[in-house]
Amino acid sequence: MVYILGGAQTDFARNWAREGVDLASGFSDVVLAGLEATGLEPKDVECGHVGNFVAELFAGQGLLGGFFGLVHPDFDGLPTARHEAACASGGVAILAAAAEIEAGRYDLACVVGIELMRNVSGLVAAQNLGAAAYVGKEFEDATYLWPRAFSDLGEEYERRYGLNHAHLARIAEINFANGRRNPNAQTRSWRFTPESFTADDAANPVIEGMIRKLDCGQVTDGAAAIFLASPARAADYAKARGIALDSLPRIKGWGHRSAPISYARKIHDSEGRGYVFPQVRRAIEDARRRAGIADIAQLDAVETHDCFTTTEYMAIDHLGLTAPGEAWKAVEDGSIEMGGRLPINPSGGLIGLGHPVGATGVRMALDAFRQTTGTAGDYQVEGAKTVQTLNIGGSTTTTVSLVIGV
Repeated sequence: MVYILGGAQTDFARNWAREGVDLASGFSDVVLAGLEATGLEPKDVECGHVGNFVAELFAGQGLLGGFFGLVHPDFDGLPTARHEAACASGGVAILAAAAEIEAGRYDLACVVGIELMRNVSGLVAAQNLGAAAYVGKEFEDATYLWPRAFSDLGEEYERRYGLNHAHLARIAEINFANGRRNPNAQTRSWRFTPESFTADDAANPVIEGMIRKLDCGQVTDGAAAIFLASPARAADYAKARGIALDSLPRIKGWGHRSAPISYARKIHDSEGRGYVFPQVRRAIEDARRRAGIADIAQLDAVETHDCFTTTEYMAIDHLGLTAPGEAWKAVEDGSIEMGGRLPINPSGGLIGLGHPVGATGVRMALDAFRQTTGTAGDYQVEGAKTVQTLNIGGSTTTTVSLVIGV
């Protein structure tokens, strides 16, 4: 069992390039903020893990584990590693740190997710992020590869089940509304018109296929950090602070699945099956099985990957909130809204909060910590005790799901 002691994230509305903030500075800021939030000292940390996708392409920088040594002299000599799984890089970094704790190698780990993405044009950013596709083999005719890929997903839903774009627009509207409650959200100050969530080409222009501007997650600079502890270390931490050990959230279950990198191969392989992406469904079920979650009603909230509205639409049925192809029902009846049957992305998600790619999986776990400790502020889900995360890399090539609860 692995406990989460807390952590921190940066303000996702910041543009690091304009401020002159580089990866090392952003990394140091979030680790120091996490140490302050938890009351830990650098000497307490026994290993470090970093989730990052494309620092080499955006900033020409690799070997990000070496940034720990710049944060504080006590980190000199710290065992570190960097993990890459596209948008699931943060989730994979958490799994690696948790595995080291469960193996008995270390008792306290710091996991950082980080990405610098706004230092280049939107087109260059899209090209860099395209490294998570099957390079040279798919979507070669697309200007913006990932909007095209997830437009194709929407078209696949339309072919198999039928799809109304109004339901996608409502998903976006909910996530932007949630983001307005989050003091770290990139879009918290954005304003919209009645035409924003419609097919109005001026207010909501087409990016690729059926994907319009407000269907998209954000290009974001940012970082998140969490601290994971063994039961013994968590017990010491709780005792020193006069709190009950069972008040600390823990990773109750995890799921980790991969599928072939080719989007077309995934779609071909799932033809005639219950779910468009069976490996996403397996990762979700694996996490619940390990956590002893037998019914979705045992969950209080979900932080899911909504790099596009079609991604969340897919997640809704893969999570089991509806039958396959019937995600529209949960959109229409308010199930996914704050106060609904299962609030999805109370933080605002990738659309409302922002999506620094390598940081997203770590940020999701941090928000699950906040929800289950009642410290999420204006976006708190009342009484939340168990939260599931769903962190997806590429066209669901890698999926990581966690069940976090007290």
